[in-house]
Amino acid sequence: MSELPILIIGGAGKTGARVNALLRASGVPTRPVSRSTPILFDWTRPETWPAALAGVSMAYVTFQPDLAVEGAAEAIAEVSRLARANGLERVVLLSGRGEPGAQRAEAALQQSGVPWTIVRASWFDQNFSEGYLLDGVLAGEIALPAGAVPEPFIDADDIAEVVVAALTDRRHAGKVYEVTGPRALTFAQAVAEIARAAGRPVHYRQIGSEDFAAGMRSHVPEEYIALLLELFTVVLDGRNSEVAHGVEQALGRPARDFADYISRTAATGVWRA
Repeated sequence: MSELPILIIGGAGKTGARVNALLRASGVPTRPVSRSTPILFDWTRPETWPAALAGVSMAYVTFQPDLAVEGAAEAIAEVSRLARANGLERVVLLSGRGEPGAQRAEAALQQSGVPWTIVRASWFDQNFSEGYLLDGVLAGEIALPAGAVPEPFIDADDIAEVVVAALTDRRHAGKVYEVTGPRALTFAQAVAEIARAAGRPVHYRQIGSEDFAAGMRSHVPEEYIALLLELFTVVLDGRNSEVAHGVEQALGRPARDFADYISRTAATGVWRA
């Protein structure tokens, strides 16, 4: 391993913070960056990118708000070019399943000439406890424009361990790991399992796209609403319901079950009213 730090773009995010903690616990120097770190990285300001990629050995890249948005592939291409120019040993990209925009970003990295690994993930378990669905759990109702289509939710801890393996072992170079949990659940089934573990009523209600957008407008920008609607109506159309085995391929063990995540999370008290 190089003595240079590993760059973590999105170092405070769900997976970035976990990757950072795992690497540091192993004695690996890191450089987590975001819009609020001393070395600035802002996806909307390309002038901040060169300094962040200077003097690092490798990079873990998470794109905000999502690789599905317009311009994401071009941004990944430019960051990949900088990575190659700086001689990075590898770039690990967090991608999404079944998103045409994410596939274009993956191709941009693969064609850049820098060694790469792609971790293509399903929906995070932690969206129910660390993301935008936590408020719904606490309010007793999650209302989304998602029907009875199953999704094999993935634990962010599993993603982080796969990423760390890809960053610290050359055998993972040139691999695409599609990571999911070991079983697929509908949102209604997932919410029912959370309710049982939390010991309080939480219900799932399917709503229309317009009702969802109207409820979100006072909280998030319009472009973010459009992104969420695309994810719920396009990505959750059944194309990603099949369980994948990237965690086992990368780590030699099965992925954590959604029930394991629920048990650990309920014990923290985050779902108490």
